[in-house]
Amino acid sequence: MLQYILKEIAFPKDLAGKKVLVSAGPTREAIDPVRFISNHSTGKMGYAIAENAMLRGAQVTLVSGPCAIDPPPFVKVISVVSAGDMYEAVTENAGDQDIIILTAAVADYRPEKTAEEKIKKKDGDMSIALTRTKDIIGTLGQNRRKDQFLCGFSMETEHMLENSRAKLEKKHLDMIVANNLKVAGAGFGTDTNVITIITPNEAEELPLMRKAEAAEAILDRILKKIQK
Repeated sequence: MLQYILKEIAFPKDLAGKKVLVSAGPTREAIDPVRFISNHSTGKMGYAIAENAMLRGAQVTLVSGPCAIDPPPFVKVISVVSAGDMYEAVTENAGDQDIIILTAAVADYRPEKTAEEKIKKKDGDMSIALTRTKDIIGTLGQNRRKDQFLCGFSMETEHMLENSRAKLEKKHLDMIVANNLKVAGAGFGTDTNVITIITPNEAEELPLMRKAEAAEAILDRILKKIQK
């Protein structure tokens, strides 16, 4: 009941009538039935964006990799595991979306082959051949509708602005949200973040804030852009 009341009265419904797709969390690329390649993403930032969009009246689809947190209520959740799963789910659901926000930390590489049985330990070293995964955000950037708003995320450890701007341009994005793992309070697993919101004409650095607040700030900026 409380969640329903919050949904109805806590926020202005400035996203009413909009369809919003959010990707969140990590992916897992199987090595064998026991082991996989993944990353430290917890999905907290993406889940916060999905929840804020829902509270503001949007019809939200959340495509989520394996996460240990509960998804927000009143949101359509599509659970995936691998980068391939994420690619299929996002591209299949992107067509009728008004706003697409890709926060998921999707693996860039996967094992070329997945062993059917557990790989046993042997003497000496072992190497695993990796192959590139499909580029989700690049595919969307190339095939988007003109009236869609496409926002990506960039997690960097150096040259954050330079690398993020390059990604913005290369992937044909309207906005990219950058954060630096080396900044205290930012990055994976924390309840806070330090973000820089980058568009083709500007970069706005925001102070340390809770991820729920960062989610609201990101959607505020997106709304300003689509209302122009």
